[in-house]
Amino acid sequence: MATLPLYENALSAPRGMGDRLPMSQSPDRNAEAQVIAAILAGSTHLFHDLIRPYERTVFSMAMALLRNPQEAEDVVQETFLKALRNLHSYRAEARFSTWLVSIALNEARSSLRRHRSLESLDETTTGETDRIAPELLRDWREVPSEVLERLEVRKLLLEAVTELPMIYREVFMLREVEELSVNESAQALSISVASVKVRLHRARIMLQRRLSPQLLRLAPKRRRFPW
Repeated sequence: MATLPLYENALSAPRGMGDRLPMSQSPDRNAEAQVIAAILAGSTHLFHDLIRPYERTVFSMAMALLRNPQEAEDVVQETFLKALRNLHSYRAEARFSTWLVSIALNEARSSLRRHRSLESLDETTTGETDRIAPELLRDWREVPSEVLERLEVRKLLLEAVTELPMIYREVFMLREVEELSVNESAQALSISVASVKVRLHRARIMLQRRLSPQLLRLAPKRRRFPW
């Protein structure tokens, strides 16, 4: 039940970008460290080799957060420019991909502030889970794969994700699409591990509520989905 295929077509990156690589599947860290050291020593022409595996992924994430292709492309460009300018500040304790995604998230937030009001980062959903039935707490990814593979459902899922409030959209993208660990997501977002878990849980519930009627319509013979 892979998540990524749901986004690969809907969040198409501009031509010329490399193959899509989820942030959890970074290239060999030792090889990356050698390339970074060479760039810092003056071989700046190697920078594109360093970022190539992440170009399409950064665009896809920016597109999901911003919902505007031009703004997403601008975020990608600014993310990589800032990464190059600040490469000397990168610390190998974190994966390069985690550091890169934190820059992309900051750029996406800045873009939202410039072009439209940003949903409050302090937004809460107190009581959001008070009346959730036990079956709704199951993993949303357990929806039958034959249903998820349908193009219409891919579109519904994409629309539902892009309609999540920003703080939940970010966490969902990092955990479910980019497949970062809880700790890596917390590091990228500069929040606690507990906050990542809470926000992801609420994001899943919002998606469950948003998608249940449509999925039942698309698979009417199922009395309920195992969510």
